Amino acid sequence: MTQPKGTGPQEGDRAPDFSLPSDDGTSIALKDFRGKNVVLYFYPKDDTSGCTKEAIGFTEALKDFATLDTVVLGASRDSVAKHQKFKDKHDLGVTLISDEGGSLCSDYGVWVEKSMYGRTYMGIERATFLIDKSGKVKRAWRKVKIRGHVEEVLDAASAMT
Repeated sequence: MTQPKGTGPQEGDRAPDFSLPSDDGTSIALKDFRGKNVVLYFYPKDDTSGCTKEAIGFTEALKDFATLDTVVLGASRDSVAKHQKFKDKHDLGVTLISDEGGSLCSDYGVWVEKSMYGRTYMGIERATFLIDKSGKVKRAWRKVKIRGHVEEVLDAASAMT
């Protein structure tokens, strides 16, 4: 199912599948995780303060997510090499997906017009999707605020069991 441009999947929709390189260079597809819940979070850029806080938060909660049969995937348009450097620098445990071409961001409706200091530009809207074991979006968070977000996602994953 193709989503209208800029909207992305809504709760209850089938999550758009993908096959993209991860931080270690191997290909990752959403279908690889059927039978598990998936947290797919989008963030603007490796090694910036907010993105680092979010990635560290998800890394610290990985064991809790694992007990809920849930994997955590982060995605940005940074390269595989940048992802690896980011992971190494901050000792991150989350798997990071490289969407250099922007297809994943487009499919999930997170490549949006943003503005800062009166300048408009295209960028990734911080967003998170909780996808159930059958591949459907159970929850979608848009315009995520980092404080308390990991806990909110963990609570939602816990409610699915």
